[in-house]
Amino acid sequence: MVLLVLLALLVGIIVLSQLKPSHPAKVSPGASYALSVSNATSAPPTRTSVDSTAALSQGDPPQTMTSAPSCGGILHGPEGSFSSPNYPAPYPANIVCTWHIQGMQGTVIQLKVEALDIENSISCLYDRLEIYSEPDSASLSDGTARLCGQEAPATINTNSSWVQATFVSHGLTAASGFTARYRTVAPSEKNCSQGEFLCDGGFCLLPASVCDGLYHCADRSDEANCSIKHNECGGTLTSLEGVLFSPNHPQQYPNLQLCHWHISVPVGHVIDLQFHNFSLEPQKDCIFDFVEVFDSAGMGRGSVMGRFCGSEIPPVLTSSQHVMTVLFVADEGMVDDGFFATYRVHNATERTCSPSEFTCRNGECQSLELVCDGWRDCPDGSDEHNCSGIAYPSSAASICEPIKVEMCLDLSYNATSFPNIWLTIADQQGAAEVLQDYQVLEGLTCYPYLRALICSLFVPKCVPDGGILQLCRSVCLEAEHHCQRSLGLLGIPWPLNCNILPSSDDPLECFTP
Repeated sequence: MVLLVLLALLVGIIVLSQLKPSHPAKVSPGASYALSVSNATSAPPTRTSVDSTAALSQGDPPQTMTSAPSCGGILHGPEGSFSSPNYPAPYPANIVCTWHIQGMQGTVIQLKVEALDIENSISCLYDRLEIYSEPDSASLSDGTARLCGQEAPATINTNSSWVQATFVSHGLTAASGFTARYRTVAPSEKNCSQGEFLCDGGFCLLPASVCDGLYHCADRSDEANCSIKHNECGGTLTSLEGVLFSPNHPQQYPNLQLCHWHISVPVGHVIDLQFHNFSLEPQKDCIFDFVEVFDSAGMGRGSVMGRFCGSEIPPVLTSSQHVMTVLFVADEGMVDDGFFATYRVHNATERTCSPSEFTCRNGECQSLELVCDGWRDCPDGSDEHNCSGIAYPSSAASICEPIKVEMCLDLSYNATSFPNIWLTIADQQGAAEVLQDYQVLEGLTCYPYLRALICSLFVPKCVPDGGILQLCRSVCLEAEHHCQRSLGLLGIPWPLNCNILPSSDDPLECFTP
């Protein structure tokens, strides 16, 4: 399972970093779906099939996409709303829905996603809602967005009287989707929803982005007058232990608070954050009053360790490095008693794992079964240091069978053997189901190297006397050489330890696909 997660991460990052911005999706025909759209008439997308399908995502072959016949449409009128099929029940799998919002000439469209619950993924490569404000736009631009996860964005003020919203889903999910409303306004009447911050040009920000130390508004107005908001809350903490609490604690905190604590300790240490008292305004999605913790010096979405509200005390949170950021937001509504938390620092090499676990250099614990398995499960790859040799499972009773997995046809070998015990895959059908998402790499320059590596792992070569043959180290090194830069730019190390594979020219010891 860890292997599959790592490969999925590898695929997502490589697609993100090597493909030009575009927006395709893989969708197969579905059953009839309920459509929740106000002032909408069902109509096919006005773009060509290439624009409305193959241009929807970096990740899917356009020939497998079709538009679900009962979702999407053309929306007229000064205001209206639309939702994912079945909302608030879970949306169907394998659909693409496109809505075209057309306002009167001289007006601009204001769009508010009121609720968002879409399966999350890196850069929203899979299930997603995409919004475009120009009819001929080939990529995301100002006033447009690609959305997934559970945090609805701030109000989107476009500069156009035409907007396209496209919703794409892939596999089965329990997520409820989204609901959104729109209205047309004069360009001079752009505004934001209650609690949001209005930048110059009509750009709206969520409260968490105001006074966070980063300039989001072109005129930098979001970082003006921040001393008032940070009064009696937030700051930089550098000692090896300390406390942080909401303003006025243990009394109720005041309205309109935005505090962030930056915890920075010596390199080589990690931070344990523990909440002792916790009582914030309860809300399902924690969008009013909340505490949010980041495993970084900033507040990027990719480093969120958790967002918390209500009265349940959050779990103890441990950073992966020597920095952590804690954000507290309170709106103008209901208040509560707030929170009190302490943090302490320990050496990253201090052993805190159980005897049945391996301690990574940053203090993270991993199962001993993952040590020297070929995959870097520790962030620093320390679980793959000082490893030698990896034995693929083999059995004299195994029987060779012709390769039927489409992605792995036409390699230097044409026979395999299952079950693949190393990856716990029962048969070729199971391997094909896992590999179907990797066919999106076909357009990448390093695809031939990745294809050889991935197929050799998932659909290994069968030898005549039974069992499967190991992959030669050179195959792994070639893939690493051509693709690790894409990962390195995002701070993600190459996940496979190539050195544990045999380095040999003897075809009886290893093979090259």
